[in-house]
Amino acid sequence: MTRPRLFSHPRLMRALAGMRAILPGLGLCVAVTAAAVGFEAAEAHLFGRAWLEALVLAIMLGSAIRTIWTPSQRFFPGIAFGAKTVLEIAVVLLGASLSLATILAAGPGLLFGIAGVVVIAILSSYGIGRALGLHPRMAILVACGNSICGNSAIAATAPVIGADGEDVATSIAFTAVLGVLVVLGLPLLVPLLGLSPMQYGVLAGLTVYAVPQVLAATAPVAALSVQVGTLVKLVRVLMLGPVVLVLSLGASRLREETDEAAPGVTAGDRPARAGRAIHRLVPWFILAFLALVALRSAGLVPQVALAPMSETANMLTVVSMAALGLGVDVRSVAKAGARVTLAVVASLLALGAVSLGLIHVLALV
Repeated sequence: MTRPRLFSHPRLMRALAGMRAILPGLGLCVAVTAAAVGFEAAEAHLFGRAWLEALVLAIMLGSAIRTIWTPSQRFFPGIAFGAKTVLEIAVVLLGASLSLATILAAGPGLLFGIAGVVVIAILSSYGIGRALGLHPRMAILVACGNSICGNSAIAATAPVIGADGEDVATSIAFTAVLGVLVVLGLPLLVPLLGLSPMQYGVLAGLTVYAVPQVLAATAPVAALSVQVGTLVKLVRVLMLGPVVLVLSLGASRLREETDEAAPGVTAGDRPARAGRAIHRLVPWFILAFLALVALRSAGLVPQVALAPMSETANMLTVVSMAALGLGVDVRSVAKAGARVTLAVVASLLALGAVSLGLIHVLALV
């Protein structure tokens, strides 16, 4: 009688085979991530700040590599795993950085005003994108990226609407460029519009894409601008959960479409039209994200775990962006560049106008 061997169980064998299949591609994604982090550190050392974050650099490097070199078939499973599963895990961990207590302390007027700006901005941006001929998925990505939190919103929205790597890479690429320009140009509006530190903080929090970019845009103006801008930005980020939840319930038709050229490298599944189970209407990672927000707000997430979870989420997001870049040939992205650029610019201008309107309505001084 032969003794059963440890690694002879069929399920274990399949799991090990699956792990071996993703290692080459995932290793390539990690290597691109390491290079992006290194370039970001070099920027900070040379210029005193990193103008392009590792997340943006990762997708740029991945796209550049994919343009000059087509990976062999053995890399595809790992690249697809990085673009989908790793991204979903990162979105879940982002929930630990959000707490309702800090948000509620700002007062109802500003809170409802920020939520209103986000909703109006998403609707107007989506309308602009569709008017310019963008596909609904691309229009949604641009709208959410502009209106909520740039790259993070694009990354979180992509799996819900079934956007593939090309959609995500294109929207992030143009959003990233404008994000840098906003950081550099927004302080010029202080003397032009006669904005107070409070008013400018609200404007920056409503228009700048990422929290680090809010700090960069407000620090040259005033400490109050930094504090207000950061708080407003956090409220915008908090809108990501409800927006993605609504999209997950209402965008099933987009997830069902199979018109993409390379569905193998995708940021989300497109479930079959016949399925209406709850896990198909609301992806697992959105439920987990909202659950983590609730736990964080209830004080059930240990304080000591918050920083590591946030850092892990950021790093996993960079890895997923590297995967998305490796799945997209930048030459195909460039074909949609003009329309996407115009849509992003017009949407950003609309967001700025709505934000200034909120400042006026609330009579902030």
